Amino acid sequence: MTALIAASAIQTCLGDGTATFAGLLDGACGAGPLRLPEADRIGVGYGYHVPDAEPGRPFRASLLLARCVAWAARQAGLDPSRQRVVALVGTGLGELSAVEEFAAGRAQFPVERLHFAGTVGAALAGITDVVTFSNACSAGGHALALAQDLVECGEADAVIVGGADTMTRSMLAMIGRVAPAPTRRVRPFDRARDGVLLGDAGAAVVVVPDGWAGPTLGRLVATGLSCDAFHETAPDVEGISRAMRDAYARGGREPEETDVVVAHGTATALNDPAESEALRKVLLGAGADPLVTAVKGAVGHTSGAAALVNLDVAVRCLAQGLVPPVSGLTDVLPEGEGLRFVRGTPVVAGPDLVQVNAFGFGGVNAVTLVGRA
Repeated sequence: MTALIAASAIQTCLGDGTATFAGLLDGACGAGPLRLPEADRIGVGYGYHVPDAEPGRPFRASLLLARCVAWAARQAGLDPSRQRVVALVGTGLGELSAVEEFAAGRAQFPVERLHFAGTVGAALAGITDVVTFSNACSAGGHALALAQDLVECGEADAVIVGGADTMTRSMLAMIGRVAPAPTRRVRPFDRARDGVLLGDAGAAVVVVPDGWAGPTLGRLVATGLSCDAFHETAPDVEGISRAMRDAYARGGREPEETDVVVAHGTATALNDPAESEALRKVLLGAGADPLVTAVKGAVGHTSGAAALVNLDVAVRCLAQGLVPPVSGLTDVLPEGEGLRFVRGTPVVAGPDLVQVNAFGFGGVNAVTLVGRA
């Protein structure tokens, strides 16, 4: 069985989904000077800011999530008074910025606000079943897998899959300590890449069962999961490969059917070679020859929203027949040999099946397959 995607809404530093995809096609980069007074002390000078979300302000993730939930629910025509609607919200950091403000004595709030139930309920009146969970940078992909289970098993008429994260001082300080030098922009899969930067983002996708009466954007074929626990932060090729194979097994598809990969692509020393090797093993090893793109060079690492941002790009590739280039990629890393990375300009294509990658700290991996509706 498969599920359908009835709506998708994202908010990144480049704008909504339409503006983000247009920026990707143009090779845009949304990085700018970090708008936090602590920039000189945390070792990070740049970030990918959503323009109208004040940096450092508590509950900015909730603001972005609410906006996207409202957009997606309106697009899909959801009505919780007539439909059984469930919301699953994945995040990496949640409202860590609010916790930081609380710790500094600058904010007071009820602990319930650290979950997203109230946020989703305010954005979509009548919804009561809202679950927030944290699965690092693949959180949105794990939520997609659970959403598909719910609609296929008849437990919900529709599931809103949300994701949201914003830059926090704690996470920025960690990045500043591990990067060999301050990074000015993200350059996925480039030989001269020098690290990752964070990006603000919210996202919401509406997953529905086959037979949905309204319009749809694509078919949610399957999501493969793995939790390899290989290392606190380092990716494992075998763990990533296992998630890829799980997706194809669950979806009853073959790797050689894949036309496009929207890669995780963090531009870090360890991720890009590992992801490249896994793609060669699972896809090229099976005879596939997909186009490979990635979005973090344009919008930064959006953490718990990253899988859903990639999914939004995937359904637009299916609808528009265009695959955007990897912003910042000029000289492909040696481990990427044999992979067809899109560089410089968009590629005209007619994809039928797109693979979406999302990998998180601790080896929590999610690989989603999406096809034409």
